[in-house]
Amino acid sequence: MLSGQTFAGNEMVENSNPSAAHQRKSWMLPWILLLSIVLGATIIFFLATAIHIVNASGEAPATKADVIVVFGAAQYAGRPSPVYRARLDHGYELYKGGLAPIVVTTGGAAQDPDFTEGGVGKDYLLHRGIPEQALIAETQGSDTAQSAQRVANIMRANGMRSSIAVSDAYHVFRIRALLEHEGVQVELAPRPDSRPRHFFDRAIALIRESASYLAWKSNVP
Repeated sequence: MLSGQTFAGNEMVENSNPSAAHQRKSWMLPWILLLSIVLGATIIFFLATAIHIVNASGEAPATKADVIVVFGAAQYAGRPSPVYRARLDHGYELYKGGLAPIVVTTGGAAQDPDFTEGGVGKDYLLHRGIPEQALIAETQGSDTAQSAQRVANIMRANGMRSSIAVSDAYHVFRIRALLEHEGVQVELAPRPDSRPRHFFDRAIALIRESASYLAWKSNVP
């Protein structure tokens, strides 16, 4: 008879090997534990970030600043999209309220080689009555992080240190983190009525912004 085997009638039945099963279980446990820790830490991070995002969405500028920064959104053949126009209008009201003497608009060309978001925003505010000498267009940033870096460079070149950041409600938390990383002082001015209205839309927006923030934090030197 072969070792480790028994016969039932004419059928051969393999004996279970408790030692091998125990070894497999012992090998898997550390990985299961590590995966649980990583998953738990990720969930905690997302929840904490979501809370910070929601809190930031309710802030308003408390002091005056050197510059108002209106972060870009889509433009259509030289005209700001409704979302971008609402951001620009909010920046205009802050400027008219005397909160800063300069307005910077941001955003590159995206899919339209003839216009940039920053340039379209500047033209829109110029037509609304802000003097050209009070407007600066950042026209090279392809995303929020690049625009924040270029805004910081513009501010340093012009001796500016403090800013009021204008964007949508759930966007401003990440903007503050990006600008503060560049050494810029930031007050937040989320555009009014820009929080998603429905619970599902809010959840998706929070997950998206939390993921973008996590991606940026993972690459911060």
